[in-house]
Amino acid sequence: MHKKPVLLVIAHGSRDPRHAATVHALVRRVRSMRPGVRVETGFLDFNIPSVHGVLESLAAEGVRDVVALPLLLTRAFHAKADIPAVLRDAPPQLRIHQAEVLGPSPLLLSALERRLYEAGLTPGDKSSTGVVLASAGSTDPEAIAVIAAIAREWRHTGWCAVRPAFASAALPRTEDAVRELRALGCKRVAVAPYVLAPGFLPDRITQGAAEADVLADVLGPAPEVARLLLERYDAARTPVPAAVGA
Repeated sequence: MHKKPVLLVIAHGSRDPRHAATVHALVRRVRSMRPGVRVETGFLDFNIPSVHGVLESLAAEGVRDVVALPLLLTRAFHAKADIPAVLRDAPPQLRIHQAEVLGPSPLLLSALERRLYEAGLTPGDKSSTGVVLASAGSTDPEAIAVIAAIAREWRHTGWCAVRPAFASAALPRTEDAVRELRALGCKRVAVAPYVLAPGFLPDRITQGAAEADVLADVLGPAPEVARLLLERYDAARTPVPAAVGA
């Protein structure tokens, strides 16, 4: 029987120590859910170990198969350019499968709702609550369109209204979306950060939520996020024939 591929979680990295701490907490949860899989973490920037360093170490140990999983919610620049470039530089003896980014996924909507309920909302509040789906933002039109589509889909699950907002590179800002939901007549307004870990842009979302009634925590090590990592891992290590689902 072949050994299972190593799961390499590729995180962005940040000067903010809360970022790496949250990534490591998520990875610990993934390990606890799938003890038979070796899970490593590499960072693109600011933190160690670097992705390249982890890949070099794995190759030196004799590892052959790796699933590289971008810890990203949208297919923006990092997923399309940065990560493939780093993986192309990997030691040649490694067989690397790049997994899909995490979003969009119903599991992420479940994690967002978990965080809102932890912040004080109840399922009975849905119809009278407007939600700001607050993401970091991107210059990539595909990523922006995906966030808008997620907001539309989430609205159909019973919220008063859902509006996308962005901390950078796109509009509206969180504070403007909060005011728009107030003007719509939603009884209360909640901000749900569609981000994985704390940092500079998530702090900007927090500042923009000053006039909201409820501010949820970042997704972080939510069990649904850990399950989603394992779903992406399984899909990447078990290639599906082209005809299936076509």
